[in-house]
Amino acid sequence: MRWDALALDGEDPGLFGSPVTVDTPEFRGITFHEIRAKSIINRVPAASRVPFRWTINPYRGCSHACVYCFARNTHKYLDFDTGRDFDSQIVVKVNAPELVRRELAAPRWAGEHIAMGTNVDCYQRAEGRYRLMPGIIEALRDAANPFSILTKGSLILRDLPLLEEAADRTEVGTAVSVGFVDKDLWRLLEPGTPGPLKRLEVCATLNDHGVGCGVLMGPIVPYLTDTPRQLEAAVRRIAEAGATSVSPIVLHLRPGAREWFTRWLRDHHPELVAPYERLYGRGAYAPKDYQHRIAQRVKELADEHGIGRRRGVRRLRTPPPVPHRSPEPEQLTLL
Repeated sequence: MRWDALALDGEDPGLFGSPVTVDTPEFRGITFHEIRAKSIINRVPAASRVPFRWTINPYRGCSHACVYCFARNTHKYLDFDTGRDFDSQIVVKVNAPELVRRELAAPRWAGEHIAMGTNVDCYQRAEGRYRLMPGIIEALRDAANPFSILTKGSLILRDLPLLEEAADRTEVGTAVSVGFVDKDLWRLLEPGTPGPLKRLEVCATLNDHGVGCGVLMGPIVPYLTDTPRQLEAAVRRIAEAGATSVSPIVLHLRPGAREWFTRWLRDHHPELVAPYERLYGRGAYAPKDYQHRIAQRVKELADEHGIGRRRGVRRLRTPPPVPHRSPEPEQLTLL
């Protein structure tokens, strides 16, 4: 495995002895690789399609095991595969909190907004064991540095008191990712996550405590979750949770994720393999006209349900997007 990119300067590749293997009912099948990273506040490449410049990622790999996860290809850089290894071989940057505090105090740091959860989820199951986020939030709070968190996890509520304290000092935004509310599809596509309605309960709780929380409605999966009825059901639930905003994002299939998702399609929806090849034949993204139709319909539904009219939350900066049954006839129309 290649650990050089995560190692301390001039030292061993940063792995603490042998990888820590936990064989308990809670973590069975997951191997944790504890490393000491050289840095933790990362600059986003200029070519990325995101409106923020800096991120913090205390973990690599993700036990949420979302079939479509765009971050899968990053595991190849450590000589892991982008399938099962991404779901079960989790790299833990155990010195993340101390690095955050040190880097925020550096004279060159300008106090810019930092986004978390935009690569892999910082509140995945590993966080229950390693508890890196409290120290990270404390450092951001003490520096009054603006930040946002995107998650599919419910563990964020453990840190609600810290988030409230931070929101009194700086701009803090949170968002949960919920692309659909179909339980059967959730179990197949996002098997390691809390259910969609549980995530919306998290959204409601954060807003009730004055920490603004929106919803990244993503991914919207062509042919499977994009019918008018399915979009309306999701937006209605999002509105009921009191979300401050909703931002739709259509599934994109980068290398690594593309192969894993295509394998899933062959197993569960072989009739959709050819349609997906046509839809994504020119690259990782669905055609712009399809993305526009989805965005327009979600906007209309959000307006109908009054999303964004809620008041009384603390200063908000919601992180922008970074992502069964056989399909019914209407699902094959792509809206």
